[in-house]
Parts: sequence; C-alpha cells; structure tokens
Amino acid sequence: MKKILLVPDGAADLPLLELNGRTPLEAAHTPNLDSLAQHGFTGAVQVTPSDMYPGSDAANMALLGYNPVQYYTGRGPVEAAAMGIELGEQDAALRCSLISTNASTLLDYSSGHIPTEEALLLIDLANQHLCKPGMRLFPGISYRHILRWTKGPIHTVTAPPHENMGRPLSEILPAGEMEAELRAFIEASFQLLDPLPYNKTRRENGLPPANMLWPWSPGRTPLLPPFQQMRACSGALIAAVDVVRGLARLAGLEVVDVPGATGYFDTNYKGKGEYALQALQKHDFVWVHVEAPDEAGHAGSAEEKVRAIENFDRYVVGTLLNGLNGTTPYRLLCVPDHMTPVATRKHAAGPVPYLFYDSQHHQNSGTPWDERVIANGGVLEPNGYQLIERLFTA
Repeated sequence: MKKILLVPDGAADLPLLELNGRTPLEAAHTPNLDSLAQHGFTGAVQVTPSDMYPGSDAANMALLGYNPVQYYTGRGPVEAAAMGIELGEQDAALRCSLISTNASTLLDYSSGHIPTEEALLLIDLANQHLCKPGMRLFPGISYRHILRWTKGPIHTVTAPPHENMGRPLSEILPAGEMEAELRAFIEASFQLLDPLPYNKTRRENGLPPANMLWPWSPGRTPLLPPFQQMRACSGALIAAVDVVRGLARLAGLEVVDVPGATGYFDTNYKGKGEYALQALQKHDFVWVHVEAPDEAGHAGSAEEKVRAIENFDRYVVGTLLNGLNGTTPYRLLCVPDHMTPVATRKHAAGPVPYLFYDSQHHQNSGTPWDERVIANGGVLEPNGYQLIERLFTA
C-alpha cells in the first residue's frame, strides 16, 4: 500500500468578492480532486494549535506527524538543515530574508523575487562587511538566506517579513534577547546595501531594491525521531522550498530534486508529479509540497491562486492518478498547511479542509473538498499532527 501526502501550501482561503463570494478552492476547476472527494472523505483539521503562529514550518511539521508543541524550535534551524549547514551546540540559526524598504516601511518581503545569482553577490558582500566573529551568512535561493550565529539569540520575538508588508519597521523590529545586536545588524545592512549601484539600477528599472537583511525565527536544531522508525516505511519528499526540505532531512526522508521546481508560480508541476511516481517505486511514502498557492495569497492575487490550484490538480494530482490507478493500491491525503487569504496577504489561523482517499475502499461521500466542509460543520480533527494516521492505520 502506497501512501501519498499532498500539501498545496496556503491553498485555503476566505470567500472573495472577485470570485462571486467563493473561495479560490471553490472557484478552481479541479476534476481530479473532485473525483477523489466524491469517492473519499473530506473533513476539517486544525493543523497547528490555535495559540501557535500558523507558519509553514510548524504546520508542515505537524502534517508529517510531529507535534510542533514538542518539537518546534524555529524556522531558521529547519532551513539550515535543508541547506546542509552544520550547527554546533551553541549555534543559533536565523532565517535571513533580503527585503525591500524605503528606510521606514517594509515594502516587499522578497525584493521582487530577486534572482538567486544576483542575491549571491549581495550576501557575499554582507559576509565581508557585516558579519562579526561567530556570525556567517549562507546564501540560499532568491531572497531566502540563513544567518548562523554562535552564541546568538534563540528567545527573541521576530517578525516574518511576508506577514508584515506595508508596516513601519519601527513596529516590527526584533525584541528580547540580543535585540540591540539584531537591530544594529539590520540597520548596518541597509547602510551597506541601499547605496549600491545595483539598487540604483533596480529602481531605475521599476524594480524594488534589495536593500536590507532581515533576520527572524531563530532557534537550535530540533531533534526529530526518524520517520522510518515511526512509520515502519521509508519515504521521500518532492518540494522546492527550504523550510519543507529541511523538515524532510531532519526526519530522515529522501529529498528529491526536481528540475524546474522553483517554489513560485512557474514551478514544474508536472515534473513534481512524475518524480513523485518515481519515488514511489523506491519508497512506500511520498510527500509532495507545492508552494505556489501560498505565494499567490501573499501576492494578493485571486487569479494566480485559482490558477495555481488548477495547475496543482491537473499536473500534480492528475499525473499521480494516471500513473497509479489500476497498478497499485494507495491512500492519499491532500491538505493545505494553513490559510493564506488573498484579502489579507498573510497566514491566518483556523481549520482547513482535508481530503482522504483509499483506492481500495471507496466511500462515495460526494462531499466537495473546499472550505464548505468547515462552514457546514464537517468532522474536525483538532490535532493536525494526528491526521497522518489516516494514511498508516489499517
């Protein structure tokens, strides 16, 4: 029996006027998911505890079966694991985003999704001029980077840039442990990057400058029990973003690289489906994560979110079903990790809809997989980390 966990990141939403009062999940044309829902089971799940920020790090940890209350230590160390960055016992890892600002307001959390090769040059410059002994920046993809800091802060309140666009920097600066050092790093990064000819050119071309480094979500490496030990089977991950790839590495899953997988609207959807099928030839469990719906929510685009959900259905779900149906029994669980409402452009707490399908046991429920299952009082799983049991319970 093959087991499949599908996570369309941030796909859940709220009704939108531009979609005639429907959510993007309701509005999207999703024949493959509709078919699974018709013959499967739909319900609602509280992925992360209601008193915990619904970030993709803690939420995907829960969907993989690890209680985030017990295991979550911060986003920084998870992404560090994805990048193969070794952390010592005294090392803190912080996610360090390359953002755009006018010196007073956070304008863009991604510096206009800056190309990786351009970001590398800025991170190298920052390593030379900003990092003091015990500090080192590690370049990642696009705007996503890591700051390793020996004896650095781990109990500091920080603000995720993607949740705070348009807010004054003074309202979201780090607070708590070593706040003075963190604030000094942020200010120094602006003084270094903002005057660069590179950013002058970006402004002239109508692009947001990449002119500040923003460290957030610090922590030390979490110790996760091996997934294979917990579930008595090996598994693989198909994903483009470091926070998810890091969780997979920490859990001992194989991390599969898919050509053209970007973590954005232009990702290689079909390739993700094809590589997932290949992974199932080697493993009994595969986890497929697609970031595009979340990015559309942060962009405030209902059109892009509907398109991302439709591409997910057609090229990821469709490819999997075409390759599996009639060849091997399987169970499939499809669930967003959280809501990313288009109207607010940030993550939101609350339950999300899930879909469970067993190829050997059709249920003929006929219930759609979208937010209506929540509004209509569908079955609620209160603990997100227990949802995966549906895949593994006989």
